Amino acid sequence: MQRTLKFAKYLRAAGIEPTVLTVEAGAYPKLDPAMAADVPPGVAVLRTPAPDPFALYGRLTGRTRQEAVADQLRSAPAGAAERAARWVRANLVVPDARVGWVPFAVRAARRAHRARPFDAVLTSGPPHSAHLVGRALRRHGLPWVADFRDPWTDIHYYERLPRTHPAHWADARLERAVLRAADRVTVVSGRWRDLLAAKVDRPARAFAVVANGFDAEDFEDVEGRPPTDRFTLTHVGTLYGTPDPVLRALARLRAAGAQPAGAGRLRLRLVGHVPAAVDEAVGRYGLREAVEVVPYVPHDAAVREMAGAGALLLVLEDWPHAEGLVTGKLYEYLASGRPVIGVGPPDGDAAALLAETGGGALVARDDVDGLAAVLGAHYDAWAAGAPLDGAPRDRLAPYTRRAQTARLADVIREAVVERRRRGGG
Repeated sequence: MQRTLKFAKYLRAAGIEPTVLTVEAGAYPKLDPAMAADVPPGVAVLRTPAPDPFALYGRLTGRTRQEAVADQLRSAPAGAAERAARWVRANLVVPDARVGWVPFAVRAARRAHRARPFDAVLTSGPPHSAHLVGRALRRHGLPWVADFRDPWTDIHYYERLPRTHPAHWADARLERAVLRAADRVTVVSGRWRDLLAAKVDRPARAFAVVANGFDAEDFEDVEGRPPTDRFTLTHVGTLYGTPDPVLRALARLRAAGAQPAGAGRLRLRLVGHVPAAVDEAVGRYGLREAVEVVPYVPHDAAVREMAGAGALLLVLEDWPHAEGLVTGKLYEYLASGRPVIGVGPPDGDAAALLAETGGGALVARDDVDGLAAVLGAHYDAWAAGAPLDGAPRDRLAPYTRRAQTARLADVIREAVVERRRRGGG
């Protein structure tokens, strides 16, 4: 949500007037209404109705709409109703469960275009069904930029969906159709740009990286005050699995007789959604007094949690194509001024960003000794009264949301100019 919200916030400064088209009442795992304040005054926000498959799924399984969204992608459906719902989602609603919104969105966009013509259309996915709206509008001569926050058929949970061969074929066909038809395709990282570009025969200029970035205004009045009585390694946001390498590193420090783990002065703080399996793992490693869990907090509180950490934990799951995973959270971690300790692909785009900015280190998931060494070094520096720094602010200037939105605006203008040169709009 933040990526498109910040685009809407800063496009005016880049010389483009946005109109937002969305649903009236969508179902999402978490909501943060306070962030609506980022929508600038006067920006038109058009809302349409849409079918709600998650409400039906919730009634079948005894869950709320929000719980139904999260349950759809769990690795192990709990019962027959969930297995049936997942099969329907995988095979009868291609490309995704939000596809029912497409005809409503297309009609609303056409009406708005007749009333006040647009120069271009931007769609952002997932849900990748949103790109089908852009594809329909392109047929009316509107230049179109398709923005990919995640891959499509290569997204991390794709292989867990019980897709039949016909459904997979149809989904892959839609993906290629979008990648061919969009005037420009924007992607959050270089690895994922290359992944998508390899699926179609198009010039390299059709694909561009527009990074997630951070909003400098979100950090203006935030002061980092890490606690002085303990060193806290903090993870902010949703954990998609058990941070097993981190727990093993903490346990290894304890087994080696290191003071931080034994005395509880080095603590792991998990802020946000934490899977139930994490509690079991914490107990298994004997770390209950060293780990604290804080439920989901709004974004402004999450920023304060980042700034108040001794160091920030980044966990990149062992997913397909994780080398291209560079979340918006990582940029906010860097903006907080705190050092980042990460686990994930050491040769991926996130590791390259940390090296470029001097914001921290990323260790391979199976390198528990290396992770324990990095963690111990941060603790020792803090205990000696000389905590290690995060990324210098001047190195982050290219990665503000304002700067990346300006990059997007350039891509949009390129698409418009090229279409007009070809006589297509």
